[in-house]
Amino acid sequence: MVIATSSLLYLNSPISRPLNNSRSREFLRSPSGFRVRTRTRTKPASVSITRAEAGMQKEDIVIVGAGIAGLATAVSLHRLGIRSVVLEQAESLRTGGTSLTLFKNGWRVLDAIGVGSDLRSQFVEIQGMVVKAEDGRELRSFKFKDEDQSQEVRAVERRVLLETLADQLPPKAITFSSKLAKIEAVKNETLLELMDGTRLLAKIVIGCDGIRSLVAKWMGFSEPKYVGHCAFRGLAFYPDGQPYEPRVNYIYGRGLRAGYVPVSSTKVYWFICYNSQSPGPKITDPVLLKRQAKELLRNWPAELLNIVDITPDETVIKTPLVDRWLWPVASPPASSGRVVLVGDAWHPMTPNLGQGACCALEDAVVLASKLASAIKSGPTSVDDAFQEYGSERWPRIFPLTIRANLVGSLLQWDNPVVCSARDNVIVPKLVNIGSMLEHTNFDCEPLIVKA
Repeated sequence: MVIATSSLLYLNSPISRPLNNSRSREFLRSPSGFRVRTRTRTKPASVSITRAEAGMQKEDIVIVGAGIAGLATAVSLHRLGIRSVVLEQAESLRTGGTSLTLFKNGWRVLDAIGVGSDLRSQFVEIQGMVVKAEDGRELRSFKFKDEDQSQEVRAVERRVLLETLADQLPPKAITFSSKLAKIEAVKNETLLELMDGTRLLAKIVIGCDGIRSLVAKWMGFSEPKYVGHCAFRGLAFYPDGQPYEPRVNYIYGRGLRAGYVPVSSTKVYWFICYNSQSPGPKITDPVLLKRQAKELLRNWPAELLNIVDITPDETVIKTPLVDRWLWPVASPPASSGRVVLVGDAWHPMTPNLGQGACCALEDAVVLASKLASAIKSGPTSVDDAFQEYGSERWPRIFPLTIRANLVGSLLQWDNPVVCSARDNVIVPKLVNIGSMLEHTNFDCEPLIVKA
């Protein structure tokens, strides 16, 4: 069981005032579930901030990025009695995107940080999976609990997950409109300069700023590599209730695959993944994106086209798939001094195993636990804690990144002979479903503060 004292020991700057641009945003559901409104919280901030000198503020722990990794890390630290401030470059939580799949390892973490039950009540538990060819022929089907009685799979709206995590934090723990512009090492601390000119001197920096992480770039990491596939995603809305069974539905074609899965009683998540030599121009017009997605499916089963048709335009997105392979010796470590990376900022991976968000959640609790123990021991232990975190997490996330990439390549084959072998031999007869789910094994106990 992980415990920590409620004091910060050496991280004990006096409470002063929040960042000038500190705001919070409340997201309210309209009948379609996609409308938002804002409100400003007026309670005092819970994050230690002081003036170090003219034009500079001082911080104990700064988390860069209020995505899944950043918020899960902040919540984990908060449950262990450790204060942090989260910097988010957007004006509010980035609730764009659609849905993500969480397997049992993700749910173990959500239970450990106290939000699992709340989220379970909102999303359908997925019972199994069926795989079909583009002509509608069923290739394979199975139930998750037949392979592993402890397995738990649900598709979760990204918006709801972020809001639920943010609600666990003290008022104004997240500061919006705080885009990082520059990082500089200053003795045993790190100077962060924001685009608006704000300067913060942090004792600890946790980079959770996603696949294009400025923190990772500063630490010497290469840009994530495009893997040759792009994906359309959307969230269909059925005001009178969606009609589908609680299972993942996959359809394999040549250089093209698609799928859909119920998320809740009224929403269904879908995706289309296709081969492309380059990511192509960035398109933000959702109407055009939806038209392009439907064009890819023009000769496919009508059921999938109907799901795309009923999808609100504003939920349709297109993203290039990227990853970064953390080769031993060649890649920088997860930390440099008292700067450390979590989630996609460190190990972006393709979504083929449904493990990107799950691994980010795992990172968060492992790092928070080690940091909590280090804080009790003194400043010199923090560096060791970060090194231990990297050493423990690397053997898990490096193989998963490679496996996700290889699975994607297998499923995106476009050679007709190879596709025939995949559909008639590999998927129906050779793939061991149980072993394919072994990577979802992960245990962590509740994070508890020692009184």
